[in-house]
Amino acid sequence: MLKKVIAGMLGMVLLTTISGCAPKTESGNGSDSSAFANAGSGEKVLKVGMMGPFTGPGARVGDEFKAAAQMAFEAINYKVGDYKIEIVYIDDESDAEKATRAYERAITQDKIDVGFMDWNSWVSVACMEVAAKYKMPHFFSFGAGIEVNEKYQKDPEKYKYWVGKAWPTPSKLVDGYVETIEEAIQKGLWTPKNKNFAVFGVDQDWGRMFGSTVKESFEAKGWTCVDEEWVPIGETEYYPLLNKFKSKEVSLMVGTMSDAPASSSFIKQSKELNLPSMIIMDGLGWVGEWYELTGEASNYIIDQIPLYTSDKAKKFVEDFKTKFNMDPSPSTAGMCYDWTNYFIKVLQTTNETYGELTTENLMKCAEEQVMTGKLTYTDGVVHKEYKFTSENFPDMEVGQDYYMFPVIQYLDGKMHPVWPANQKEQDVVIPDYVK
Repeated sequence: MLKKVIAGMLGMVLLTTISGCAPKTESGNGSDSSAFANAGSGEKVLKVGMMGPFTGPGARVGDEFKAAAQMAFEAINYKVGDYKIEIVYIDDESDAEKATRAYERAITQDKIDVGFMDWNSWVSVACMEVAAKYKMPHFFSFGAGIEVNEKYQKDPEKYKYWVGKAWPTPSKLVDGYVETIEEAIQKGLWTPKNKNFAVFGVDQDWGRMFGSTVKESFEAKGWTCVDEEWVPIGETEYYPLLNKFKSKEVSLMVGTMSDAPASSSFIKQSKELNLPSMIIMDGLGWVGEWYELTGEASNYIIDQIPLYTSDKAKKFVEDFKTKFNMDPSPSTAGMCYDWTNYFIKVLQTTNETYGELTTENLMKCAEEQVMTGKLTYTDGVVHKEYKFTSENFPDMEVGQDYYMFPVIQYLDGKMHPVWPANQKEQDVVIPDYVK
């Protein structure tokens, strides 16, 4: 429930967080402490529980989440109508069990009014139960696994509180990889010695769902999967796995990890062992420092990453780097910035349409306007339009005019679009060592 902070409160009241401190504003104070500073005037406060991997193997993603959300909230001075926005950071540590405990504490002890964001699919699946238990609307989680969709479809009334995925199921995106590889073969750019491929990935909902989807798609084009390997989150030792792939003479390795150290280690070690294979590493570019982590080993790697193309997007990148001294990945910082602004639009619409910001009214806005596609967001730095429909919920609309990832290839520290045709910059480059 919403609270008014009592006027005349003595002493400094610190922002309660589940893990760590809030990002600092340029003045050096916690970004959310201003909510308390103005509370003496009778200003109302909305507590937003922002979930993410703020520590643990996915902490680099958490850094970009915090920074991007901070930029969006600072632009409105942490204020919607006469409500001050207070952020309660919920550290899920990329662990489902820890996440559910932290989320429940945020609801029962920190008294959040609404939930927001999240990164890992297995965390989303677990926390859907908490949101349902407390009837807590939780907006725009990045957890993309099909398990989220299946849980919602099994009981929409119970799980409607998990309001929309910020990333679609892999099946709606991975065909770009298959088309890129097949086009290279058809154009004579690559004549693989065989059509054997191996699938690898993090041993969690996301990795296995991506793996099974991409396996099916490549097999439909005549490829043969000769091996599948799954590794725990945070794994960085891949020499045995890579030697196994090498012994099976795979022409293509396709997979995804959930953290930057895992992805970069896999790529560097594959180059150390001189594997004569093309590599699709879905998610290498999920952190802005992908080139610092991989160096020249990233050359020729194929990925599917949104890009910053508009002047507004380039301005966002410049401002982000200046403010936080780190490169913003389009997939994490860029999309988090857009989804945060969409969430802010939800808050503003709820306040204007339903009269006040309450947990119940936010859920009403979710059901009546977000899930139906009436309320969308079109002023982003990554995609053209963020939109849900009752037919596709909890996934968003995917397509050229909505949410779309081009396939890119990394060359000399840059991302070059190679698919689809309307975004293509060049043909995929096939290195000599795989020809």
